[in-house]
Amino acid sequence: MKQGTVRFGPVFLNLDFRTLKGIKSAACFCVCLLSFLCFGSMVLAQTAGLAPKEILDRVDDLMRGDSSHGKMTMTITTAHWTRSLRIEAWSKGKDKSLMRILAPKKEKGTATLRSGNNIWNFLPKVKRIIKLPSSMMASSWMGSHFTNDDLVKESRMADDYDFKATFEGVKSGREVLEITCIPKEEAVVVWGKVVLTVGKDNYLPLKIEYYDEDLELARTMTFEDVGLLGGRTLPRRFITVPADKPQESTVITYEEMAFNLELDDKLFSIRSLQR
Repeated sequence: MKQGTVRFGPVFLNLDFRTLKGIKSAACFCVCLLSFLCFGSMVLAQTAGLAPKEILDRVDDLMRGDSSHGKMTMTITTAHWTRSLRIEAWSKGKDKSLMRILAPKKEKGTATLRSGNNIWNFLPKVKRIIKLPSSMMASSWMGSHFTNDDLVKESRMADDYDFKATFEGVKSGREVLEITCIPKEEAVVVWGKVVLTVGKDNYLPLKIEYYDEDLELARTMTFEDVGLLGGRTLPRRFITVPADKPQESTVITYEEMAFNLELDDKLFSIRSLQR
């Protein structure tokens, strides 16, 4: 995988140029769509429960409400180091979010703000605010295996992908439903294919597989520790493992969440970013 270190972000970022290339490659999207149509011969009957669109929306909205506030720990493990970040986050609607690092001390105050289609990072050590272009949504956040798009969630599967149920049955001893998503030609997304697996009993996500523009598996996100969080039954631990570095991982463990709070729009401002 071709990578390099480029500007932006709270830290220097390792970019996957092959993935970024895919953002611009309409031809690649056509190949993906053709593959999806061929795969259609394997499509199974519609689930008797929720329709695929409803399931995709539920998964995209897992940690959303009209607004939300929560705290979490992100533990990043690479071949050379492991570190944990404690993070506080707020969101309002579908286009406002703010994340601020609480610990460790050397990272404290680093923050990421999204308002509309604009994203900024605040670097407290140098007291600088850096605006990110949308093309950087595929880049790593704080050296983790999550991208900026994961954290501020710019895209929605039901809006940006064509999708169909492609498997319904038992896997690993559990009744599951798989939905395969192929990006729409006009969609600005970073993946060539996304495969979502949910439990048929509760439609909560079990696994999401992300494929690059060559339809090679790039990473897998699994969901664990289902329980109450902010009054909802949700997975409380998200684990991402890159396909080319299976010994590495990023684990997000939610500590607390609250939904549908009264949040002032001023919270999602550049002035607030620097606090």
